[in-house]
Amino acid sequence: MQSFLQYRRLRKEVQEDLGRAQQVEQSASSTLSNFAREPKEEEPKVEASGGVKPSEDDFQKLTQVPGVIVSRPDEGDGNVVFEVGWKENDPNNPLNWTLAKKWMAMLTCCALAIPLTMLTSIEGPTQDAFNTYYGVNAEAGSMTTGIFLIGIGVGSLFSGPFSETFGRNAIYFSTMIVVLLFIMAKALAPNYGAAIAFRFLCALFAASPMTVAGGTIGDIWTPMQLPFGLPLVTFAAYAGPILGPVISAYTPEIGFAWADWISMIIVGAALVFVLLAQPETFGPVLLEWRAKHLRELTGDSRYKAKHASANSLGTRLLTNILRSFTMTWTEPIILIFSFYLVLLYFVLFTFLNGYPYIFTRTYGISTSMTFIIWTAMMPGVFVAIALIPYIYHLTKNAAAKAAAAGQPLQPEVSLYWAMAGASILLPVSLFWMAWTCYSDISIWSPIVASGFFGYALVCIFTTSYMYIIFVYLQYAASALGFMTFSRYIISGALSPASVKMYENLGPHLALTIVAVIGTVMAPVPYILYKYGHKVRAMSKNVQNKA
Repeated sequence: MQSFLQYRRLRKEVQEDLGRAQQVEQSASSTLSNFAREPKEEEPKVEASGGVKPSEDDFQKLTQVPGVIVSRPDEGDGNVVFEVGWKENDPNNPLNWTLAKKWMAMLTCCALAIPLTMLTSIEGPTQDAFNTYYGVNAEAGSMTTGIFLIGIGVGSLFSGPFSETFGRNAIYFSTMIVVLLFIMAKALAPNYGAAIAFRFLCALFAASPMTVAGGTIGDIWTPMQLPFGLPLVTFAAYAGPILGPVISAYTPEIGFAWADWISMIIVGAALVFVLLAQPETFGPVLLEWRAKHLRELTGDSRYKAKHASANSLGTRLLTNILRSFTMTWTEPIILIFSFYLVLLYFVLFTFLNGYPYIFTRTYGISTSMTFIIWTAMMPGVFVAIALIPYIYHLTKNAAAKAAAAGQPLQPEVSLYWAMAGASILLPVSLFWMAWTCYSDISIWSPIVASGFFGYALVCIFTTSYMYIIFVYLQYAASALGFMTFSRYIISGALSPASVKMYENLGPHLALTIVAVIGTVMAPVPYILYKYGHKVRAMSKNVQNKA
């Protein structure tokens, strides 16, 4: 609905701009009619009347529509085109939206992130009932989570590039509808193979919020606003996997398929909200709409959107898709954060399989109550939310110092979140849980450790997203695509193995191994803060070269 209203609003404003332009210098219309369509010449051409053929500067003077300039693009035949950009302080430019409108866009991103990330873990409590119904063992049953993670990883490589071709909303709307269909198909699956196949296809289309939401954030927030606007979405993205097992904790008692039916209800409600409330945020698509209106209203085909390509749709789509793959070997920043997030996601989703070993078998509580304990990670998320004003204050101070020195704000300010104790508390919380989950030690000890882990998890994730969006700007969705691909593919592949790890090693050694890896990774944010500018210099697709 909001996209439709944007489209109509842009057309009305173009009509008003053209009306005002017609009132400026009636002689300009005659001159433009005589000379605008003549072929490009290398040198000024002297006319029979003794005059000189208009130059591009002359064309520029004659172009009265705000935001439109004359250009001779390298692509195509090189003829003069009217390049359509934004007017000065254009309220249609997402970067110039009011804070209220930006926050509304953030709320719709959260409405996407929570239900679609919830799908990654909502099957956890139903695992035993699922295994019994289809007659499979625990390792095969755990593939309902593993295959979903793999599906998200594969889908993330395409959702970002597609959104940079067709716009953010086209991807949001279409993928959510398909997700609903495959959730229903999985709930009605006649056998194990069909259930796993539909679960994978569902994940393939559910990948959009992990990548496209990052692009939406980059579309509307300036670098100074990112520390205040981004955390809301990243916190929502982590709340989904945490809330999933809580929502379905007692569904095995009424039938494991109810986890799917509940998912359909929540995703369907989110789809209705997003359809009604989410505006299009991708600037190039909005400019294409404006250029289209200008072409239709003037009958002049030379109006082209800024950054528009003369290549075919297929060529542009292929270019955007290949960008995610090429970034795997041209962008050291992405490789560093990808490795870090692989570790986080391995821990997060081995928790899903490990919680029964940590709590159910150790303390003798029910399986349903074990998954309710997942909410122990939420207080850590709330602490992180409380830190938003402080982190924003630090960013403002850094921006003021940079301005005083005549320098732009460095993207390394995005690392404040991970440096706020998060990278250190990650291994600390894992060691804590590993060596206090004994039956003769209070159950509250590993529960509190989960809270610290939740804080570390969400802060590091926020740092990763903020840094990538800060650096890659309009190509953030493609940049986030590979990061999402790597962490979900590896986590999905290792998810069944984690069951054996907990069975053979026990929760103490299993968590200790992961904690040691976290200890090795703890200095990464501090090293990047000092040397990040050198790493960025080695990256070829960086848009923010500050």
